[in-house]
This record gives sequence, C-alpha cells and structure tokens, in this order.
Amino acid sequence: MNPSTAPRRALVVIDVQNEYFAGGGLPIEYPPIESTLPNVTRAMDAAAAAGVPVVVVRHHAPAGAPVFQADAPHGQLHPEVARRPHDHLITKAFASVFTETDFAAWLEAHHIDTLSIAGYMTHNCDASTIFEAMHRGLEVEWLSDAAGSLPYANAAGTASAEEIHRVFGVVFHSNFAAVTRTDDWIAALKSGQRLEKDNIVMSNQRARKLA
Repeated sequence: MNPSTAPRRALVVIDVQNEYFAGGGLPIEYPPIESTLPNVTRAMDAAAAAGVPVVVVRHHAPAGAPVFQADAPHGQLHPEVARRPHDHLITKAFASVFTETDFAAWLEAHHIDTLSIAGYMTHNCDASTIFEAMHRGLEVEWLSDAAGSLPYANAAGTASAEEIHRVFGVVFHSNFAAVTRTDDWIAALKSGQRLEKDNIVMSNQRARKLA
C-alpha cells in the first residue's frame, strides 16, 4: 500500500446495542457510555458527510443465550445508531466481524484498505476484528473514545474496565491499529490523511526508559 495515497476508509460501528446500556446484561463502564455513544454518532455523521461508507454491525446470540437475543429489546441496535444511515449491515454470531459474514467480500468489492473501528467491546469484538484485519493486510484505526469496556473477575484474576480499555489501547497502538480520538479522526477524515500507529520496539524502549 502506498503511504502517500489517501486511505480508502470504512467506518465500522460494532455492536452498539441496548445490551451494553443501562438495564442491559453487559453495561459498559469505561469510558462512560454516556460519553462514548455521542462520539460514535458524531463519527457516523462525519463519515456520511465525507462520503465514507458506514458498516453497522450487530451481534445476535443463539436462542437461549443470556444476552444478545435477536427478538429481545436488549439485542437491538441503540436507537441513535439505528436511525442513522448506513451502507452495509452485518449480523454476526462470533466476536470478529469477519467470521462467517460477508464482511471481507464487501470490503474487497468496495476497495476499502482502512477500517476505522468504533463500538463495543474494546477487548472482545473490537479486538478480534482489529487483530484479524491487520493479519489480512488492512490498515486499522480505533476510536478509543467511541468504544468501551466492562470489568472482569475470573480464575485468572480481576481487571477493572479502565484497566482493560487502557491496556488494550496501548497494545493496539503498538502494532495493530492507530489509536485515535474522535475529534482527531474526524480531522484526518476531512484532510484525507492517514493516522499512524506506533511499533513494538519503540513502544517497549519508551517503557524501559520510564521504568
């Protein structure tokens, strides 16, 4: 890919569904969903204004699963996302947007080389999609203030929503995706500029100097 050419972006809005909001089974905690949802919708509006295609993704679980039921209110797209235009709608059953969907074929047909990812959750569906996109040779951008995490506790230990979101962002930027904020992404969209990620060696060297 020639770095001097403008990126051919698609904004990928992952699983902004009622399940992640108040009353749902998996409420996002960090960053607060009250701040990330407006950034998701601002990104959607900016993409539409710039002629950048918007792919909306929803997750539907098998019948009997405790969350993301297709016929339940919590399994539906949040109204703010549902009412906005999109160029393609994907329904998935796995974490990665690529798995058992037409996503890869759609990207190829539309000559997309850069995915701009927003939505939930940072460490699950965002991460799975980011990792696979990088392995498929695509450039990736992740809007960190238009995404979010929730806390975990299991046999491996505990982690707060803030820790998970922050650490995944650092890892993404070291090798897999350019981590950005919505304002900066919109500015890059308007200018046609690429957003650059870091690299593993420099990320490690900086950390060692700080230790």
